[in-house]
Amino acid sequence: MLTLVGCSAPASEPAAVTVSGESGEAPTVTYLTPLHVEATRTEQIWPGTGPELVEGEPVLIDFWLEDGTDASLVKESYSTNPTAMLLTEEDLGTDLYETLRGQQVGARMLQVSPGSGSGATDYPTVTVVDVLPTRADGEAKAPRPDLPVVTLDASGAPSITPTGTEPPTTLVAQPLIRGNGDQVAASDVVTVQYTGFAWTTGEAFDSTWTHGLPVSFSLLDVQAWAEALVDQPVGSQVMLVVPPTYALGVTESEELAGQTVVFVVDILATGHPEQAAG
Repeated sequence: MLTLVGCSAPASEPAAVTVSGESGEAPTVTYLTPLHVEATRTEQIWPGTGPELVEGEPVLIDFWLEDGTDASLVKESYSTNPTAMLLTEEDLGTDLYETLRGQQVGARMLQVSPGSGSGATDYPTVTVVDVLPTRADGEAKAPRPDLPVVTLDASGAPSITPTGTEPPTTLVAQPLIRGNGDQVAASDVVTVQYTGFAWTTGEAFDSTWTHGLPVSFSLLDVQAWAEALVDQPVGSQVMLVVPPTYALGVTESEELAGQTVVFVVDILATGHPEQAAG
């Protein structure tokens, strides 16, 4: 028995996968192909320094996914826009849920998984995931005294106190928090959290904080936002005061027809479609 135990083959070491690249940029992943993976494994490339992810709450990620058989790129989000999901096993799937659970905003994670055998991913996958903020983060700025006061709850969701005065007649973009990320261009696809309010009552009429997840959309579709957010850096929170001279779906409704509205917008990411196409 002792002889048999002593001669048993040692367990094979998992194939080495290295990740390089700077924060906020698409990673470079290096390994020998074809990659043989027996079980899913994860590695923290660097830790996050922001808030810890909360079970059931939104998580915003950039990802880079390769086919481990030949290191070909399957899909990535760095050239488009990040993905927002809830931190649940049902939403993320078991492997990604376990990779992200307990991490903090700012972390970069590596996940190496075998093929599922389902046909959709019947090859080993190598995935790098960056955990992005879901609220503005930067230097607080003092707003103009003639604008509504903004109050944030523990999650970062805003509310406003109306001024009781007549609204501005021109578009206003008032930074409340200044981030230090990439600047927004007028044709960008932005990822944001926002709440829209009626100027007169301060009542909210729409909010991503209520819906549950940040959203991404092209500024080409919303003239007021394109004008107001241009050159604002990612990480910023901006108050937009939009007069009724701008076409907005909400101000064409019976409830808010002809009214000035206020948006409090957290800019979480911005993508440059023209650069990506080039």
